[in-house]
Amino acid sequence: MKPRVEAHTLQGLLQQSRFAEATDAAEAWVARQPRALAAWVALARATLGMGLLGRADEAAAMGMTLAPQDREVRFYRALIHHRLSRTDPAVEGFRQLIATSGPFRNDACILLAEALQRSGRMEEFRAHLDAGGAWQDDPRAVLHVARRQAMDDPAAAAERLRMVALGSGPEWIRRFAGFDAVRLLDEIGRHREAFELALQVHASTEHGAGTAPLERSIEAQRRLLQRPGWCRPRAPRVQGLALVVAMPRSGTTLLEQMLDRHPAISGIGEYEGMQNLGATLEAEGAWPDGLSDLDESRAAELQRTFMEGARRLARPGTSVMFDKTLLTWQWLPAVAAVLPGAVGLHMARDPRDTAISLLLNNFNAGAFGWTHDLACIRRALELERSLLPACLESLEIPSVSLVYERLVQDPAVAVERCLKALGLPMDPAVLRPQENRRAVHTLSHEQVRKPIHAGSIGRWRNYAWAFDDSWDALVRAHEARLAAG
Repeated sequence: MKPRVEAHTLQGLLQQSRFAEATDAAEAWVARQPRALAAWVALARATLGMGLLGRADEAAAMGMTLAPQDREVRFYRALIHHRLSRTDPAVEGFRQLIATSGPFRNDACILLAEALQRSGRMEEFRAHLDAGGAWQDDPRAVLHVARRQAMDDPAAAAERLRMVALGSGPEWIRRFAGFDAVRLLDEIGRHREAFELALQVHASTEHGAGTAPLERSIEAQRRLLQRPGWCRPRAPRVQGLALVVAMPRSGTTLLEQMLDRHPAISGIGEYEGMQNLGATLEAEGAWPDGLSDLDESRAAELQRTFMEGARRLARPGTSVMFDKTLLTWQWLPAVAAVLPGAVGLHMARDPRDTAISLLLNNFNAGAFGWTHDLACIRRALELERSLLPACLESLEIPSVSLVYERLVQDPAVAVERCLKALGLPMDPAVLRPQENRRAVHTLSHEQVRKPIHAGSIGRWRNYAWAFDDSWDALVRAHEARLAAG
């Protein structure tokens, strides 16, 4: 296929968001023509669309080697830096693009606002928005304009965002605007309005499948775990890998920001490796029943792919990678078989605090299609509690179980337990997570910019009327965990 035809075909796939096909086509092109700039740019865009940040990073870096002044290459390089929480080079890259007129300027302005906000550089964010510019007329900019307004008048910003959420704009903008408005209403004490708006936004934008897929997966695992010796290591032990094993909104971002401050630990964000590993095992018919028969050479290959991708995201000079992916708890047999030796960090929080935080926030409907309703959230929590930590013990996965409330009340003791499990000494820097400059791409990006505090404990009481006695068993179990220390 001629380069022009190839580029046209790839452009069509990318415009249709057919990222998997685009990735395959771009990989084939770079294999044939390793110095074709358009091929590397297409590969960066396609893999970025799939969430394959490690491969996207490699493709963008190669593009910069071939054409360091190309604006498209520079834009995607800065964007990928941003997605990988490399805030300083991302900000610098966006500012360089903004300084000259031409393609990608508006996109760079919007992404610079996002990067500054998510890294807690609020004075720079304020200055960027206050400078104005035509980019603020872009429909996507409404979120940042409202976030700037919220610094002075949160009630007015909430109303602006509510109107966008209930309007007729693109679904993703309505969803982001809606949950930004929910957050502001919650912060200014208008809790019933926040709750009702969250339900409206969920109903008008979400297309999740509820808890049915999760039910099937967890039930299959519980059935297999009753067989002694069912799942055993199929690959060599790994070194220097820690995995979050917890539900979203359990305090895992705080833990990540703390541990990432340790000179030997690199937080790698919500790395796509576990999701890809699970998808591969499913596609090959090895999940979950076939794990015990997984070929050892294939398991070693899968492990190598996972670890190489993780290392690409790690900070140079560190020996431990901390993966905060929130789906790992659903794939523990895969961890035991393919990543033996990885340390699981299990976090539990008052189920009502977790639930209300899940309901009032914007989660991907595909991966977390059960977050639109408190009854579904309760069922998902029950499934998680039924599998953990017994599953960790049964599969002999080395782990540390933490309680969020204890982490906040006595952070030194809690984090030292994690460091001990990772074979590392205590470092006082871990107790100052607010000094971490890396961008945070989770819903806790604002909370972790503050010193460790207990402000989120008991938040559910603002919504006490939404909880009935169906929550009692989960609450009692958590209280017992707290009492046990």
